Amino acid sequence: MKVTVNGRITEYAEDATFEEVAQAHQEEYGNEIALVIANGKIQELHKKIREDCEVSFLTLRDAIGHRAYVRTVKMMFLKAITDVVGRDTLERVKVEFAVSNGYYCTVKGDLQATEELAEAVQKRMMELSEERLPITKKYYPMGKCMKLIRKHGMRDKERLFRYRRSSGVNLYCLDGFYDYYYGYMLQDTGYAKYFQVIAYGEGFMLVMPDEKAPFKLKPFCPQEKLFATLKAATGWSVQVGIENVGELNDVICGNHMQEMILWQEAEQERRIGEIAKEVTGRSHVKFVMIAGPSSSGKTSFANRLSVQLRALGKIPHLISLDDYFVNREDTPLDEKGDYNFECLGAIDVELFNRDMLKLLGGEEVELPSFNFKTGHREYNGHVMKLNEEDILVIEGIHGLNPKMSYSLPEDSKFKIYISALTSLNVDDHNRIPTTDGRLLRRMVRDARTRGASAKRTIQMWPSVRRGEEENIFPFQEEADMMFNSALVYELAVLKQYAEPLLFSIREGEPEYYEAKRLLKFLNYFLGVDSASIPNNSVCREFVGGSCFKV
Repeated sequence: MKVTVNGRITEYAEDATFEEVAQAHQEEYGNEIALVIANGKIQELHKKIREDCEVSFLTLRDAIGHRAYVRTVKMMFLKAITDVVGRDTLERVKVEFAVSNGYYCTVKGDLQATEELAEAVQKRMMELSEERLPITKKYYPMGKCMKLIRKHGMRDKERLFRYRRSSGVNLYCLDGFYDYYYGYMLQDTGYAKYFQVIAYGEGFMLVMPDEKAPFKLKPFCPQEKLFATLKAATGWSVQVGIENVGELNDVICGNHMQEMILWQEAEQERRIGEIAKEVTGRSHVKFVMIAGPSSSGKTSFANRLSVQLRALGKIPHLISLDDYFVNREDTPLDEKGDYNFECLGAIDVELFNRDMLKLLGGEEVELPSFNFKTGHREYNGHVMKLNEEDILVIEGIHGLNPKMSYSLPEDSKFKIYISALTSLNVDDHNRIPTTDGRLLRRMVRDARTRGASAKRTIQMWPSVRRGEEENIFPFQEEADMMFNSALVYELAVLKQYAEPLLFSIREGEPEYYEAKRLLKFLNYFLGVDSASIPNNSVCREFVGGSCFKV
């Protein structure tokens, strides 16, 4: 077989695998090769070369390669804990959610999540890594697959596959341990060398390197407020019986979707009401500072919170930090020479603080409005003076950054962090990253409000994520309260809006692989019509029809 790499052609035997090609070219890459792209198709390294092809490689520093590393370590964890405690003792292991650089996993059975057990599991994982055991993938017809997963007690996967349209499933096997993953895996356990298992909460935290430094394991950094928020969301999902996509599809098929939407919206409204009471319970608060990452639903939340504050006797006034953007020509540039609208320097911090201090002192202030078409700040007669019951609800990505409101007394501020922290998993071992939910939200909204293509949204997403890492996430634990805007039903709604946008990205375009991954992910969901969603829902900010100006 003729294999072309970087313009060089090499002959390989008919039974050669892509791993052999990767080993021959490993020195040309700064990071370990994880996967191969052969004739435009991503493949795992254990695959045999079936035809003449042109190949390139993905390393552990590429997003796709890093995700393969994470899946591999998770499978090693599941295999290791099964080996240590025994299959009969272990009823269930669930990968719940991500916090910092760790993945929170809970266990059920005749065992406790102790530090001693964590050390034993980590030791077994290290043994698996040193043994370099192959991770094989095999296609099973659906009937045979269902028998196998029943044998191994995978009830969550049995429910998931009930709604699968294909005639079969690929299952992975590691030394007799079978599991299902959506996405690629590494060639063998020897590729996964860096991980840590620690006892945390009621379960374990599986700590892994990040994409930027795949060979460096940073100490786990607890984020207690974020953890508690995610734990509460998971608890609510358990309470209503919708922990995974299979259970959500059951609800859809059972004609209980309308009830479930009302449950979810009522839960969010209850939580917003609690936050409003907390705000009004602090007599000196005049500024409610709301911050969160892209597509977290900040605008809808700010409006709904304002309604609750009004019901409690306050007179809220919405202010967007975007109105304090510096003029376009004064906006700082990023490393590529493009305007960096995400950094604090893009905001006129001094003007914001002067205006807010004047308002706090009882003065009358004309507030600015930013014209995004002209790229300049304008004054259009928006004059304000704060009375005793007035309160400013301020939203923007820098709301929690102390430098944004450095001159305001701390007791005058109430800080809220908002994000879409989904508690829904595909199944027990395949979690849904919160970033995927937010990316789909943004894709649907940008197409509707700005005419932006899915390709453009995917292109911009890495830059958006970098801005979040620098300007939002470092301050999230400083919030007085957190609000989770994720809706357990929303991906089933976003599905029919997002799929046509993603299908518009063609093979050969750089964004194709991400579009294909998201389409495969959405394929797990049955679609839900948006007609029954209340017009004040966060979901309306993205699909349209909101009663608020979003």
